[in-house]
Amino acid sequence: MPDYAIIEDDLTGPEITALLRLHLDEMHRWSPPESVHAMPVERLRADDVTFYSLWDDEALAACGAIRQIGAHHGELKSMRAHPDYRGRGAGKAMLHHLLGIARQRGYSRVSLETGRPEPFLPARHLYESHGFVECPPFGDYVSDDFSICMTRTL
Repeated sequence: MPDYAIIEDDLTGPEITALLRLHLDEMHRWSPPESVHAMPVERLRADDVTFYSLWDDEALAACGAIRQIGAHHGELKSMRAHPDYRGRGAGKAMLHHLLGIARQRGYSRVSLETGRPEPFLPARHLYESHGFVECPPFGDYVSDDFSICMTRTL
């Protein structure tokens, strides 16, 4: 696995803007409109979200964010590996980083929402392999045939 560098990102660079555009475009292509929960760049800059990018030298490999939804509860958002880095440990490295941030903040639980259909299986398998399990909807999410909420205690 490459020696990735992870930085807190201000979401102004062209590489991160392009990766998030790809992420949003795919979410809209794969998901019914009411089930697209990916945050646009403007929302990712809000005070309750901390956004990170993961780099392989000068190449953007992945991104991810953690949103505080309670004093002891965080939510993973915008977890995405660049297509050139799928299957190369970039998503796993970002997940480990975000879980570390959650622990530093004193969260006792981290949750996320993702899709059930085939395009979301690699992400679900990554989360499951790191102790995430299906849970009831949290926040504004609803239980339906498309979305799945997952959580993990820390």
